[in-house]
Amino acid sequence: MFNSTISFIKEKFDQQAFIPLHEPCFAGNEKEYLLECIDSTFVSSVGKFVDQFEDKVAKFTKAKFAIATVNGTSALHTALLLSGVEKNDEVITQALTFIATCNAISYIGAHPVFVDVDKATLGLSAEKLEEFLSANTQVINGICINKLSKRKIKAVVPMHTFGFPAQMEELLAVCKRYSLPIIEDAAESLGSLYKGKHTGTMGLFGVFSFNGNKTITTGGGGMIVTDDLELAKKAKHLTTTAKIPHKWDFVHNQIGYNYRLPNVNAAIGCAQMEMLPKIIAKKRALAADYKEYFELQKVNFVTEQKESLANYWLNTLILNDVNERNSFLEETNAQGVMTRPIWKLMNHLPMFNKAQTDGLENSKWLEERVVNIPSSVKF
Repeated sequence: MFNSTISFIKEKFDQQAFIPLHEPCFAGNEKEYLLECIDSTFVSSVGKFVDQFEDKVAKFTKAKFAIATVNGTSALHTALLLSGVEKNDEVITQALTFIATCNAISYIGAHPVFVDVDKATLGLSAEKLEEFLSANTQVINGICINKLSKRKIKAVVPMHTFGFPAQMEELLAVCKRYSLPIIEDAAESLGSLYKGKHTGTMGLFGVFSFNGNKTITTGGGGMIVTDDLELAKKAKHLTTTAKIPHKWDFVHNQIGYNYRLPNVNAAIGCAQMEMLPKIIAKKRALAADYKEYFELQKVNFVTEQKESLANYWLNTLILNDVNERNSFLEETNAQGVMTRPIWKLMNHLPMFNKAQTDGLENSKWLEERVVNIPSSVKF
């Protein structure tokens, strides 16, 4: 299977000597907008491209408000703060995620609690979340309390892993019963829909990433989306060093963060947003070709679930066991086809190895089997 798969991937990518996992695609007005930005001299956190980029993302996702940030981690950190998460609180999330999810929680001095994922979506399981909350928590005066740690649980952060939407309707129903806001880690899922709604727009906040390897990129960058006007205002204030607007005076009314996206990055983002529908169409076409091929090979290729539409940011295989996974990674990378395993579970890292979990049966199973294969698009 390995040699035929390598041959198939190389054919899809025109026999490149090295095929990266996911490289950025610049096929639009990126250079034109960058030159315009440079000529304007507004290259830092103020400029028309920042406003335009926020507007384009809000319109595309159908969120009421979008606030650009310097990266996805800063977006999540800000969203957690504005959701009321404080030092020594707890935040429920999945162990099967990129480290940035837990880093943002830790910046506040809060503690992650890890609940299992669904095998089909790779995202937080509503069933497992209900089981954990029912067995381990009680709601007192509208606050969810962890009976073991005695700490307040302040938020739930599901991740739309590799662009596959988590089962948001079920997760929202569970969280409502326990008075818990949801912050969607939609870093990887720009262009993905769940029951007709864009990922990131169903919770109190959603956050996106525009790192160099994402579906679209600003080089670095992130975005907070919300439908709450007051929270949107607070997000913009907090991410701009909490400075009260004034023509010349410097007044800051709280500890703020220098998290605003520079105009020069937003210029790239505006051009990328213009190309996004075409990029997603190309990515979905590549995924369809992969799906057809791997069905013939009897290999489990991860696909979008019923009533979801995935951007297929990273195409994903689930192999038979850890030995097959390791052999696949060794053989493909040796032949110039970049593949990667899924992340190590967060509770397997030294910073989080004492975190409470629900056992993580599915997460452990997936950790041993999941690999990503080349997913770039060309024009």
